[in-house]
Amino acid sequence: MQSPTGSVVALSSAASTMFSIGIVFLGYWGLHEPTPWRIADRMVVVIALAGFACLASVPWLATSPAPPGDETRFLLARRVFLAGALAVWMAIALSLIF
Repeated sequence: MQSPTGSVVALSSAASTMFSIGIVFLGYWGLHEPTPWRIADRMVVVIALAGFACLASVPWLATSPAPPGDETRFLLARRVFLAGALAVWMAIALSLIF
């Protein structure tokens, strides 16, 4: 089954939007504060960076060449987007808890 028209553009746009939300979060959260980092702070940054890596790879995965009718790369891009979005939101939630 082929993907709906415009789904690659929508997925890439959603990934860039989530990426920008994560960048704004890191800027607001206080990445540049002079206080020493705790273990929880490092954990938040590592999870956020993992989410950024996933979100940055979504457009590449969604637009990479594949044989006609083979949508495995696009389905992988969807899963990577979900993992990246969850990681960014988890980092935001952990920063509020700790």
